[in-house]
Amino acid sequence: MDPERRQSLIQQGKALKESLAQLEDELESLQDSLQHEGQLLPNLAHPSVPVGGEEAAIEVASVGEQRTFDFDIRDHLQLGQELDCIDFDTAAEVSGSKFVYLKRAAALLELALVNYAMQKVVSKGFVPMMTPDLVRESVLEKCGFQPRGTETQVYSVQDSPLCLTGTAEVPLGAMYMDQILAEEQLPIKMAGFGHCFRTEAGAGGSASRGLYRVHQFSKVEMFVVCTPQQSEALLEDLADLEKEIFSELGLHFKILDMPSGDLGAPAYRKYDIEAWMPGAQRYGEISSASNCTDYQSRRLNIRYRPNATDAADAAPANGSKQKAKKVPTEFVHTLNATACAVPRMIVAILENFQQADGSVVIPEALQPYMGNMSVITAP
Repeated sequence: MDPERRQSLIQQGKALKESLAQLEDELESLQDSLQHEGQLLPNLAHPSVPVGGEEAAIEVASVGEQRTFDFDIRDHLQLGQELDCIDFDTAAEVSGSKFVYLKRAAALLELALVNYAMQKVVSKGFVPMMTPDLVRESVLEKCGFQPRGTETQVYSVQDSPLCLTGTAEVPLGAMYMDQILAEEQLPIKMAGFGHCFRTEAGAGGSASRGLYRVHQFSKVEMFVVCTPQQSEALLEDLADLEKEIFSELGLHFKILDMPSGDLGAPAYRKYDIEAWMPGAQRYGEISSASNCTDYQSRRLNIRYRPNATDAADAAPANGSKQKAKKVPTEFVHTLNATACAVPRMIVAILENFQQADGSVVIPEALQPYMGNMSVITAP
């Protein structure tokens, strides 16, 4: 080859390489912009979801009855102070407002609730997990959470791509990120114990007093990865399991089919469970169960390969063998549900099982997890 011609081709090759690198940078930037814009869109809603704000919620079930008291009711803050098991004042000095020290019986009650809830869900086929409390900001975004902005509920780590999780739903959802699963693997049921951190930006008022709304708490969270055909039935299963847990604990509660204005971006349908809290004379949310369909899986890129519906590798009429054809992949559906959010469960237990002398009867289901302690009394 002519040396001049050869040199010219080398220069063209270098120019193409530089152009390709520039195009790849532009493509990455456009993909990031598309991801950002897509995250602004919420999921679709189930046709049965009531339209409106929180007041439009439909009660689908009520379990138990409000307890009647023949003495003056104490709220959980007064009970916690008299029983010397809840300390907000010291925590405020150490960490700031809305942090708490649980001690004595309250500390044991947290451990009992976590162990009881985990044993219950494991008996139903969930795989127990201890999840990371720090995740990448990009993972939070893919799960439908907004880690930035004035109203964010997320604590970010300075000079780091990491954020503190507000729920174990996030690290559980990311377990299968960028994977293709076989249909035979589904549904995958996981139960994660994690610490939850929330800024509670914009939260306030008497409904947020005490343990009802704090910056840090423990939770047992259920998460399911399944096929689109399985998800609606699995949402009912999750709600039934929550109902079983709170019934065994002796609580009075109602189950609500939440309206469109209260779903949040990822949820296609959501049930909330609200327990009666005598100290506040109102119902308070203690759990929820959501079907997020493919909202999270599209962002997390979790797919599965359906089973072939017919024998593609069966021999044709002429006897020759035909190569099996791969079935295209589809996005999975994801669901999440709370088995036990510890602080609100402590609120409900202390207030519903208080006695006239200020003691608190421990629900029978929890007593084996508290060294067979049956009553919380002042030290």
